Amino acid sequence: MNLHKILKILAGLLGLLGIVFLVRIISEGDEAIKAAALNGDTAIVDPLAYVAYAIMAITILFVVIFVLKNLFTNTATLKNTLISVGIFAAVLIVAYVVSGGDTTSYFYNGVEATSGESQMVGAGLIAFYILIASAAIIMLLSGVKKLTNK
Repeated sequence: MNLHKILKILAGLLGLLGIVFLVRIISEGDEAIKAAALNGDTAIVDPLAYVAYAIMAITILFVVIFVLKNLFTNTATLKNTLISVGIFAAVLIVAYVVSGGDTTSYFYNGVEATSGESQMVGAGLIAFYILIASAAIIMLLSGVKKLTNK
């Protein structure tokens, strides 16, 4: 058997298992599941969650394996990828340096956020703004370049 057939069989089995657990949940009913969950009994929903976790773990594993395999077999893409990762890291570092700690007290569910947490949130927002502005500028320049080349 080749890998493609094995993966198709595995995907079919996981899908069938998910359907069985879903039918079990639906047949139990919403109210019974909610009442059981309030008492700490999640045995009806747990198997479906475990199947979802397994599928997600398998998917992430295959993505990482094939991305690394493709990166190291094609050195031209490795160079471009490293440049892109470096630029992204530079954006994150600049965003972190620019976002100073905030003296305002922020609360989440009654717990005060620390200065470091506030700086990390600010850095995330600034990095988001930088990336959005960069994407918009690149799209505009690409559109202008296409218009001028015709």
